[in-house]
Amino acid sequence: MAVYSPVRKEAILKKLLPPVSRSVAQLAREEGICEQTLYNWRNQLKAQGYAVPVSGQKPDDWSGEAKLAVVIETAPLSETELSQYCREKGLLVEQVKEWRIACVMGNMSEAQRKAAEKKQAREDKKRIKQLERELNRKEKALAEAAALLVLRKKLRAYYDKEDEDS
Repeated sequence: MAVYSPVRKEAILKKLLPPVSRSVAQLAREEGICEQTLYNWRNQLKAQGYAVPVSGQKPDDWSGEAKLAVVIETAPLSETELSQYCREKGLLVEQVKEWRIACVMGNMSEAQRKAAEKKQAREDKKRIKQLERELNRKEKALAEAAALLVLRKKLRAYYDKEDEDS
């Protein structure tokens, strides 16, 4: 059994993680390491609480444990640190924020969850009404503009007939 230095092991594991996200099979061929060794190393990282996605998965397809690990890792970070973390991991800041909200919603009691859903429904209805009012206003403005164009066209046609008669 080959023994790898911690520095080499860390460098190889970085290639498994985002943003590089190479597959275990590909990395095993490149580095000349047994695939099972790489799977074991990846599982050890998962056991330590690191966000280690399955090779080839998009961040939205990550397991719940991986998403939770990202949320826990990013909890104390400022906005700029979060942006840097996301660039390194190949994530979007919005994804991490959605995952954080999902974690909070998952830990709410049933009553709290229903209250939050009602509040969200009220906000959605208010937004829908606002958008409908805006849409109606724009439709009326469009109809008025169309009517003015038709009148302008008729007026030009009327004056063109007068010039022909003269």
